[in-house]
Amino acid sequence: MERRVGEQLRSALGPLGLEAHAFKVGWYNAVLQPAFHLPYPDDTLAFVVLSTPSMFDKALKPFVNKERLKIIRDPVDQCVSHHLSRVKEKFPDQKVDVMFDYEMLPSRKPKFLAQTAAHVAGAAYYYQRKDVKFDPWGKKKIFGVCIHPKYGGWFAIRALLLFPDIQVPFLEQPAPVDCVSTEEKRIELLEQFNFHWQDGRYRDIVEVKERYSEEQKAYFATAPAERFRLLGLSQEAQ
Repeated sequence: MERRVGEQLRSALGPLGLEAHAFKVGWYNAVLQPAFHLPYPDDTLAFVVLSTPSMFDKALKPFVNKERLKIIRDPVDQCVSHHLSRVKEKFPDQKVDVMFDYEMLPSRKPKFLAQTAAHVAGAAYYYQRKDVKFDPWGKKKIFGVCIHPKYGGWFAIRALLLFPDIQVPFLEQPAPVDCVSTEEKRIELLEQFNFHWQDGRYRDIVEVKERYSEEQKAYFATAPAERFRLLGLSQEAQ
């Protein structure tokens, strides 16, 4: 069942520059405090959805051209939401719950921890302070970051798709590719991400197959309110 659903998702999302990686809810809940658990049985089938560098040209620009007058919030969020609601229609006999990376619970906690989901699904390795044996940061707070084996840091985690009626007790867990494997490189990655993230160097910590175009870099480097102008949207669209 997982294979069939996975193939349908990949054939729908692949042409849009989106990737879907399967996992069991139990894998995710096992590594988190109860406050962050997803409220589903352990064997429930879920997919984490990532956007790759090609999403900008394959999905965002066509979406903006077509839906120009209907864009009332962040264009990327709205584009992903639009395409995932169309993907849900491909499963008329299934209940499909969607959670987006920007959604919050009433407690102000995120609905899901995106980087943990990507790691347990084997999509990208979530490098954290605990992955460094002799850390040099003392009392500083150090945030972790996911690195994709193909895109380095040039990708984003956008959503979860959950299939509450599909149980996959025999799904095997793939390990994420540990592509930043030396202590030295991991320290460099966490330093760059925590203290110099604006310059984006952390994204190239590994040899990447594809990165954001100059146009896409400019788009994401621009303040959200100004992005409408870059896409040729008027401010009124907000």
